[in-house]
Amino acid sequence: MNHTDVIRNLSLSLLLAVAAFAAPAYAHVSLNINVGPPAPQYEVVPTIAPGYVWAPGYWGWSGERHVWIRGRAIVQREGYRWEPDRWEHRNNSYHHAAGHWARARGDGNHGHDGGKHGRGGKHGD
Repeated sequence: MNHTDVIRNLSLSLLLAVAAFAAPAYAHVSLNINVGPPAPQYEVVPTIAPGYVWAPGYWGWSGERHVWIRGRAIVQREGYRWEPDRWEHRNNSYHHAAGHWARARGDGNHGHDGGKHGRGGKHGD
């Protein structure tokens, strides 16, 4: 195997690894089930470093049952606010709306819901 083949194979391997890691961030899967999520779990929100916002925890679906996905700090996107994951009741089923960035409305709320993390979240001091 010559030097060019080694570099090409290494580059291809690196590209595939990056694609596999990044794909979940861009994938959007529509999920509808007939079982509503349990009550949200209480989470104490830690002190968040500047440039980050809190993405509250939520109930995910494992294919068989609801599982709690813990909240986490995520890098802030300037001019956007984080819309947390949620379940919506529609026509006798539950639809999972994935968390996503939405353009800020100029209300001074940059990246989160002003401390009202809803259903279980609480800011830490």
